[in-house]
Amino acid sequence: MAKNKKNEGFHSAAGLIRYFDAEDDKALKVSPWAVVGLCIAISALVLILGAVYPT
Repeated sequence: MAKNKKNEGFHSAAGLIRYFDAEDDKALKVSPWAVVGLCIAISALVLILGAVYPT
């Protein structure tokens, strides 16, 4: 029984690997640093607004 379950994970993951390996030229490309910067900016905005307008 353990032998069958061991093989199932590989087959199910193989399709996802092929899907995520495909790259689309028309897709929007955002640098990881832009995402980190945007997250920090939004977090700071939420904290500032929470301090200025407490509920």
